Amino acid sequence: MDGGGDRDAVDMLEELLRIPSLSGQEGEAASWLVAQMANFGWEAQVDAAGNAVGLVGDRGPLLVLLGHIDTVPGVVPVRREQGRLYGRGAVDAKGPFMTFIQAVRRAERSGKLSYRLVLVGATEEEAASSRGAHYARERYAPAFCIIGEPSSWDRVTLGYKGRLLIHYRLEQPAAHSAGELVAAPESLVAFWRTIESYCTDVNRGHERLFDQILPSLRRVTSGGDGLMDWCEATIGLRLPEGVDPQILAAELRTKAGSATLRFEGGCPAFRSPRTNPLASAFVRAIRARGGQPAFLHKTGTADMNVVGPAWRCPIVAYGPGDSRLDHTPDEHLLIEEYQRAILVLEDVLSSGHASMAAVSA
Repeated sequence: MDGGGDRDAVDMLEELLRIPSLSGQEGEAASWLVAQMANFGWEAQVDAAGNAVGLVGDRGPLLVLLGHIDTVPGVVPVRREQGRLYGRGAVDAKGPFMTFIQAVRRAERSGKLSYRLVLVGATEEEAASSRGAHYARERYAPAFCIIGEPSSWDRVTLGYKGRLLIHYRLEQPAAHSAGELVAAPESLVAFWRTIESYCTDVNRGHERLFDQILPSLRRVTSGGDGLMDWCEATIGLRLPEGVDPQILAAELRTKAGSATLRFEGGCPAFRSPRTNPLASAFVRAIRARGGQPAFLHKTGTADMNVVGPAWRCPIVAYGPGDSRLDHTPDEHLLIEEYQRAILVLEDVLSSGHASMAAVSA
């Protein structure tokens, strides 16, 4: 990339990072992105789900570039230090979505763009709703899809675990601590231990984390008013392939005693084969840029879980950044990695990978 292009790409990402966009509050960021894409001469709009959408190209198969522009809470001061760009969303996932925009812009300018593209900066991915991805799922029927999530510039993600959130609540008459009634927090602890034991049994014989149910205790709170005591908790389960969230929820209800359980965000695991032509195109592009490509299977969940089973097309996730920095106070992106990822994706979108386009012909 020429020096001016580098500065432009980094400046644009930095400006996007300075716009707060918590889940459910993405309006300002979406409007800004639509204005930028319109300035490039692309058809752009904020759709009914609040997604920032850009349409580019008039020939070739349809490829959807689906990223998300919402972030988790927490202010990470936006700054550049020692080749790093800091800010909430730099890695997860404004950086990957801006990579999409910059790569498409370069491929279009070169005249080598081989696809009709829809760029979707989706809303509420960090919330359990994945509102933007669900809306896009019903609106498009692409031949190919790339999800914007951090993988590092020389890695491609093929799969994500499923998810189920459990909201636990137990309310019971207040009692003296020296009495026989089990305290509400103690009942929650017993339920959590039951969950742990259940997961241990299911996971027996499965060594890879991707093949295990992974429980996490997200939130615990308790209290009382002198007449009634209560305890609430949120438990997250990351699910392997073959575990149906609805069937699991029904089984867990039988283990909750007198507590009430509310379930949210249930989605099954999803994995794309490494033999798909989109994955092959990334392998060639990464090698052409001097990298050693590798494939990843993530223990988290992403919008791939929402659209992958419905679209049934070649799909991968790609984007610069170290996913271990997601949601952390140290969230930052290596500027050089961001620039390399733009070049790799430009190559994937260019006519040099016409063999991928031939699959959908």
